[in-house]
Amino acid sequence: MDVLVIGAGIVGLAVARTLGARGHSVVVAEAEGAIGTGVSSRSSEVIHGGMYYPAGSLRARHCTQGRRMLYAFCRSHGVPHARPGKLIVATSENERAGLEGIAERGQANGVEGLAVLEGREARALEPNLSCVAALHSPETGIVDSHALMLALQGDIEDAGGAIAFHAPVGAIRRDEGGWRVEVCGEELAFDAVVNAAGLGAQAVALTVEPYPSERIPRQVLAKGSYFGCLGRPAFSRLIYPAPMEGGLGIHLTLDLAGRMRFGPDVEWVDAPDYVVDAGRAEVFAHAIRRYWPGLPDDVLTPDYAGIRPKLTGRGEPAADFLIDGPAEHGLPHLVHLFGIESPGLTSSLSLAEEVADRLVGAEA
Repeated sequence: MDVLVIGAGIVGLAVARTLGARGHSVVVAEAEGAIGTGVSSRSSEVIHGGMYYPAGSLRARHCTQGRRMLYAFCRSHGVPHARPGKLIVATSENERAGLEGIAERGQANGVEGLAVLEGREARALEPNLSCVAALHSPETGIVDSHALMLALQGDIEDAGGAIAFHAPVGAIRRDEGGWRVEVCGEELAFDAVVNAAGLGAQAVALTVEPYPSERIPRQVLAKGSYFGCLGRPAFSRLIYPAPMEGGLGIHLTLDLAGRMRFGPDVEWVDAPDYVVDAGRAEVFAHAIRRYWPGLPDDVLTPDYAGIRPKLTGRGEPAADFLIDGPAEHGLPHLVHLFGIESPGLTSSLSLAEEVADRLVGAEA
């Protein structure tokens, strides 16, 4: 088939790569001038283990499977990555039950190597840590997300596919045997369309005729800011607090150079805003000192911010990924991806396989 993938973030690129590897002719339409300029360039670059998500959910399945696929892809393509592991910490006894619940979900999801540690055992691994217990996830890692996207782009192009930059998509309509898509003001014909537009996925879906607008879920935006940390790293593993509403809490991650970075927090916003408020450093410091009481004063520096395209808002249970394909909406060769936030990077290669399967799953 001739397939149009809308969006050149990590998930869109992974989908295009998988479709190209299956012999389809693929074009990726990207409104901006480079790959991964949206959600994909503003993540924590963590390869997640898969222990947070309810058993049987798309998040659980694709995170666990995608993690394994991603490590293999990074090895085979020379993408810089590391597997330092992480500790999810309980800083008080009333958080211990939540920690054990995460461990149980992880075991149900098939996450390898999980172990609940007492505080003294965790401090033997990380002497600067303060906690009463911790869950050790040795499979958690970090990756150079831009190098990952470049490797995906390379595979797309090696298979004969192409990425069109500065190519916003307009109206999309079904005609006999295929889809007519307005790209850069010109109407082009495709056999199939995948909407992987991230923050723009709902807006793209609204342009599709005759896709029912009532199927489009609302989008809720959660801003997450990150702060860098001056000085030498105090930890060798990622450190996560107990999860908070809307996210996993202000955690400590490391980049591939060993630099410490903290975030993201959660701010519910009405429109994308990537300015990091330096005044939030005090809130960050208070949260960080719960598990790292030795955080020095005045070492946090504003770094960057990202926006999560969530499907649920404040006070609501977290939604699963939403993949709407032909079997669900009845239109052939059309797949929409909604609410692909964390762990979207980790899940990307596994999600791509499911999208490719669903795209052809209801052929006439």
